[in-house]
Amino acid sequence: MLLLASLLAVAVSAAAQSGDAELSTSEALLLGAIEGVTEYLPVSSTAHLAITEDLLGLTRTPEGRKAADSYAIVIQIGAIAAVLGLYRGRLVSLGRGVFGHDPQGRQLAVAIVVAFAPAATAGLVVGDAIKTELFSTWPIVAAWAVGGLALLWPRLTATSSTRPLEELTIGAAAMIGAAQVLALWPGTSRSLVTIIAALAVGMSLAAAVEFSFLLGLITLSAATGYELLNDGDAIIDTFGWGNSLVGILAAAVTAWAAVRWMVAYLQRRPLSIFGFYRIAIAAAVALLAAMTGLL
Repeated sequence: MLLLASLLAVAVSAAAQSGDAELSTSEALLLGAIEGVTEYLPVSSTAHLAITEDLLGLTRTPEGRKAADSYAIVIQIGAIAAVLGLYRGRLVSLGRGVFGHDPQGRQLAVAIVVAFAPAATAGLVVGDAIKTELFSTWPIVAAWAVGGLALLWPRLTATSSTRPLEELTIGAAAMIGAAQVLALWPGTSRSLVTIIAALAVGMSLAAAVEFSFLLGLITLSAATGYELLNDGDAIIDTFGWGNSLVGILAAAVTAWAAVRWMVAYLQRRPLSIFGFYRIAIAAAVALLAAMTGLL
C-alpha cells in the first residue's frame, strides 16, 4: 500500500513539470508500475491510471486523451503476461480440458467463459458511454469510496468455506460474471467485485482470488485486443513504440510481484487493508482536486 501511495506521489510531483501530451520514458515506467501493482489488487487499476494520466498532462489535448485512455487498456498486456507465467500449470489444465483430456479443466474453462460473457456484452453496448461520462475524477472517487466500505463490511468478505476452485458450478460462475459488469465503472475494480461475488457463492478466499486472476486473463485480453484494433494507431502516433513498450514491460514485472505478494498476504490476513487504502486514496484525490484543480 505504501508503494501505491509513493507512485501517486511521484505522479503529482511530475505533473508540475509536464507540459505536453508526449509520453516520456519515466512516465511510461510510472504508468507501467501503477498498472502492474494495481491490476489484480481490489483497488482499481483503471482509476489509478486515469488519475495519473491527468496529473501527468497526457490528456490535455483530444488526441492525448484518446491515446491515454486506450493505452490504459493496452498496457494490461504486461499484467496478462505476468499471470500467464505464474499460473501456467493451471492454464495447461484448462488447455487439456478444452481438448477433452482433463474434465476438471474443461469445467473450469466453461465457467470462465460463462463468467466473461456478461461484462463483454455490456462493454460492447455501453463502453463508449462509460468513457464519456465516468472517466473523470468524481465518479472515480465515489467508486473508490463505496468499494472501500464494501471491503470493510465483514459480511461481504468473511468466509469459512474451504470450497476449492474445482467445485465452482456454471451457475455460480454466471453470478460472478454478472457482478463483473459493475467493474465497468472506473474505480470499482474488477478484482473487488469478482472476489466478493465468488465468496458470496461459497468459494474459499484462495479459490475466489485465483478465479478472479483467471477470469482477468480472458477479460483483459479481450479488452486489450479490442482496443488495439480500434485505437492502436492513435497510441503509436501519440506516444511512439519505444516508451509504449517500456510501460508494458514495467507492468509485467510489477504485476508478477504484486500477485505473488497478494496471494501470500491473504493466506494470513483479511481483505480489509484494501478497503482502508481505497477510502484513503479517495479522500486524498478528492482533496487534491478540490484544492489544486489539477484534476
